[in-house]
Amino acid sequence: MEFLIFIIAMGALIWGADKIVEQSEKIAIHLNISEFVIGATLVALGTSLPEMAASMAASANHHPEIAISNVIGSNILNITLVLAVIFLIVKELNPDRDFFAKDSIWALMPIMIFLLMSIDGVISRFDAALLLLLMVSYVMFLLKDAKGLGSEEVDELAREEFSWFSSIAWIMIGFVLVAGGAHFAVDSASGIARGFGVSEWVIGIVMISFGTSLPELVVSVSAAMKNKVEMAIGNIIGSNLANTTVVLGAASLVRPMEFTMSNYAFDISTMVVATLMLVFIAANRLYSKPAGISLVIVLGLFLNNTLQSVA
Repeated sequence: MEFLIFIIAMGALIWGADKIVEQSEKIAIHLNISEFVIGATLVALGTSLPEMAASMAASANHHPEIAISNVIGSNILNITLVLAVIFLIVKELNPDRDFFAKDSIWALMPIMIFLLMSIDGVISRFDAALLLLLMVSYVMFLLKDAKGLGSEEVDELAREEFSWFSSIAWIMIGFVLVAGGAHFAVDSASGIARGFGVSEWVIGIVMISFGTSLPELVVSVSAAMKNKVEMAIGNIIGSNLANTTVVLGAASLVRPMEFTMSNYAFDISTMVVATLMLVFIAANRLYSKPAGISLVIVLGLFLNNTLQSVA
């Protein structure tokens, strides 16, 4: 029964997040906000809603390990699964944007700050405020660096029907589904962990993080297949930054979260290595199948270590 509740809850959570992203994008386009800003902020934040809802619910219900492992697992999967799939299925990737020069610092900075905050074994409300401030600085950077929509795209989008009432109604429905889905997903996941004698960390870093990473997978692959490579890669960078700042920050505001960093050294190290690989790929513009295979190898090591800890 717990498995059924978990699947239904994850479905509601992901579908609700998709509706929020879809309608938020329509509003942004209606207000003539650039596609680059939409992809790097709205879509990235929107696809991180499942992680935020799940981690906040976990923190509120005294399950800090689920909240933190969800963030770490999602960051790992966004790079080693989502980015790897893009590299493996898209024939040619030639983004114009220099991700190394403009965005690599935003991939690394939140991870470095998270490591510093974790040394004392607690992510406090003060830490949460600093993490949220980092997200604000990222949005300021994107707004300054944004490029406008092309005239043809504006004309095409302008012809689409738009309704404030419909968009706001769907956003409200989406938020209800995300909040409800997150509550039941975390509750059922905790029940599954207890039933199998598996730690909540493992449940969070595998089951919940995989489920909450599905929006990034769907959005990024869809964007890449439509030759919107910058949006696809930007979504992954933005989503990981949002996970580490907004998701972790929001969960810590609900309740300060204690955990022992040394107990999860492999998972944290995997997140750092995956992020460094992303920076290296961007620096050398290695947007290719070999790079995708390299990321899949890291994913395999991560999953193997997790399964061994369960056995």
